[in-house]
Amino acid sequence: MPTSIITTDDLRDFKLELLDDIKKLLSKEATGKLKKYLKSSEVMDLLQVSPGTLQNLRINGTLPYTKVGGIIYYDAEEIQSIMTANRVQHSLKS
Repeated sequence: MPTSIITTDDLRDFKLELLDDIKKLLSKEATGKLKKYLKSSEVMDLLQVSPGTLQNLRINGTLPYTKVGGIIYYDAEEIQSIMTANRVQHSLKS
């Protein structure tokens, strides 16, 4: 088995590449980006609702969905826009 020598320059380059990759991952997380389509279990975790509540949201048309091969998918951007549209903000009156 051939031996390869790792220099300090190699380690420095590796460190810089690793830091760049970590920064990219953190910036994606900081923007609040979700993956494009979510399965029912992921939506239940995200919204903290039960399977029955999620089914009611589908039935009454609150949450649009796509069914492919028996699996129900939800568009993450649509969920975000529904949450924003239904936001309730109370004003404090002095």
